[in-house]
Amino acid sequence: MEQLITCPNCSKQFPLSEVAAQQIEEAISERLVKERATLKKQLKKDYDTKFKVEFEKRKKLLEDDARAKAEEEHHRKDQEKDGVINSLREQISNLERRAKQGSQQMQGEVAELSLESILRINFPSDQIEPVPQGIRGADILQKVRSVTGQECGILVWESKNTKTWNDAWLSKLKDDQRDMRAEIAILVSTVLPANITHFGNMEGVWVTDARYVVGLASVLREGMIQIYSTRRATEGKNEKMEMLYGYLAGTDFKQKVEAIVEAFVNMNNDLEREKRAMETAWSKREKQIQRVVRNIAGMYGDMQGIIGATLPPIEHLELPTPYDTSEGE
Repeated sequence: MEQLITCPNCSKQFPLSEVAAQQIEEAISERLVKERATLKKQLKKDYDTKFKVEFEKRKKLLEDDARAKAEEEHHRKDQEKDGVINSLREQISNLERRAKQGSQQMQGEVAELSLESILRINFPSDQIEPVPQGIRGADILQKVRSVTGQECGILVWESKNTKTWNDAWLSKLKDDQRDMRAEIAILVSTVLPANITHFGNMEGVWVTDARYVVGLASVLREGMIQIYSTRRATEGKNEKMEMLYGYLAGTDFKQKVEAIVEAFVNMNNDLEREKRAMETAWSKREKQIQRVVRNIAGMYGDMQGIIGATLPPIEHLELPTPYDTSEGE
């Protein structure tokens, strides 16, 4: 006989084998559920771990790729920037070079205009002509005229405003002198050669700085006028003309010219010193007079305070009478 088991709830009896089978089935089911949950949890954990690793791997690859692209873009932009900077530097260098050339040309033109103005002011009877730009030649032509209006010769002027002296200027100016058939060539320069202090003759060209232009021009044109007058008076007398030209080209005439110009400059310097001295003396005397007037006025005021109205008035030390507006009404 199969043993029976009674249910405590409904009092129903069941065979022991059926109950054991059910309990085994329930136990197996419960274990399967637990194992399924454990497996699912483990699978989820493994998946999360694998996903995380794969994610970090892909993230790193993406970051490396983005970094490489960024570095490449940065390098490209740096190259473009360097190219732009180099281009700008070259443009700036070209502009500075052009500006410097323009500045030097402008300074030369200003010096030329200044020389032209000085010659026009000091020698109004002469014909002063600037040499047109683009034509080979010097800067200025001075056609010397006598008091009667006769043209006595030509002075050719060249103006240099540079920091260094160049001997090649002399031969070039002599060529210009011959081309323009001028009697005398003068080079005005801010920098003189080592063997010339203020002015002098060098290789047949008169060299001077701006301070001696008027004095040197005065002497040279006067000599030119005398040559013209002598030539007119001694036409046909070649020997005397040769002697005269020899004299003008000789050391004696050069020394006389230097002496006259130096005297002219010294007189001008003395005049400037006298002006400054007189201005100083006038200022000193004015202060002395003002001191005397102040002392006298102070003494006059003190005496008024002591003596009162009995002191005879001194007009220049009295205050002016205030204007009475009622008189005009």
